[in-house]
Amino acid sequence: MISTNIRSIAFAGFLLLVPFSAHGQPRARGSLPDGSPFLGGIPTGTATSEPLQLSVQDAAQRALEHNLGLLTAEERTVGAAGARTRAFAELLPDVSATVSESRRKTNLEAFGFPVSLRTGFPSVVGPFNVFDARVFVSQAIIDLKASNDARAAGHELTATRYDYRDARELVVLVAGNLYLQALIANTRAESARAQRDTADALYSQAVNLRKSGLVAGIDVVRAEVRLSTERQRATASENEFQKAKLQLARAIGLPPGQPFVLTDTIPYNPAPVISLDDALERAYRQRPDYLALLERVQAAEAARRAVAGELLPSVRVTADYGAIGLTLPSSLPTFNLAGLVDVPLFEGGRVRGRIAQAESEVRLRRAEADDAKAGIYYEVQTAFLDLRASEEELKTATRSRELADQQLTQSRDRFAAGVVSNIEVIQSQEAVALASEQYIGALYRFNVAKTMLARAIGVIEDAIKEIR
Repeated sequence: MISTNIRSIAFAGFLLLVPFSAHGQPRARGSLPDGSPFLGGIPTGTATSEPLQLSVQDAAQRALEHNLGLLTAEERTVGAAGARTRAFAELLPDVSATVSESRRKTNLEAFGFPVSLRTGFPSVVGPFNVFDARVFVSQAIIDLKASNDARAAGHELTATRYDYRDARELVVLVAGNLYLQALIANTRAESARAQRDTADALYSQAVNLRKSGLVAGIDVVRAEVRLSTERQRATASENEFQKAKLQLARAIGLPPGQPFVLTDTIPYNPAPVISLDDALERAYRQRPDYLALLERVQAAEAARRAVAGELLPSVRVTADYGAIGLTLPSSLPTFNLAGLVDVPLFEGGRVRGRIAQAESEVRLRRAEADDAKAGIYYEVQTAFLDLRASEEELKTATRSRELADQQLTQSRDRFAAGVVSNIEVIQSQEAVALASEQYIGALYRFNVAKTMLARAIGVIEDAIKEIR
């Protein structure tokens, strides 16, 4: 049931919350800063003259493949994997081998054999050859520090993988945000062109009525001023649309100069049917940023145990086996096996100081996880509130747009009949423009609210796969 309901969130835009400015343009609040790697992409391929048909799924997929922020997160995961391998290697045997052959001349007295004073045997012997081929093995039997270091590195690797998943969701958000902003800009440009065409028709109507002597010259002037305003608005809206497409192309790694067409339209789907408790349960279970914090709590606890392990004895076994002699054919097998118990007796308080630091790190990580859990609750609750409010706003804006269209139609009829001047028509045109802008903004915010609910639950990447 929950999975089915989440699908209805799907095409919500997959974006950061971006409210509208006074002029209807998207304005970032809490969005990514300029220069963020998530706003950049690595261009791939060669630009073609034929426009690329680009859906929101295509944009998200290309962003996942070429976005700079995600590639950076992936490299962090690789680095964490290397750190874990290095920590785990401390628990494995160290095996090495050497083969040597040397020619020596040795002073026996230097090694504690004063043979020449008692026996007349020369104190210097040689030169002679020594051949030695040997394998060395060293293995930790009990090393609590190394064991807990490996556990901490394992938890850190898992946390980094969750960070990578969170980065993927953020990339989908960014790509969807830029795609939806381009759609909004295109819709605004289409609305501006329609209003320009309407203003042009009204201007022609005013000119004809003036020639027929039915209206005054001031009506023609007013209509021309309105037409000039609408032309300027249409030009500015088209410019904003083209800039929005450029931002999208950069983030998803399109080759410079590649023309493309947005194949999707701004959707309207009813709000998803899902309870607050279900949404919270799912968010706590699968939000990658929250799961990463839980893993880092365990990593900090393992690191604290690793530091405490430095105060405990460790046991290590070393062995070597090989052949030694004057020459290779005359070499005889020999071996050495030794056990080492290392018992710390005095370390001057260094370890205890590090334990205090590690315990502080554990408390900090736990506090971050608890804060994140509370934050999830407030994010989900806020998303529900925004969803209800934006849905009501969209219903009102839809009705207002219908009424404004009816008002303009009636005003044009009254003006054509000579009942009123075109002041009423101009006012109706402005009402249509305002109602259209309010409808576009309300539809955008409604989709944003559904998106933020999907983001709060942690289903952005899965949801985009359900779009058809």
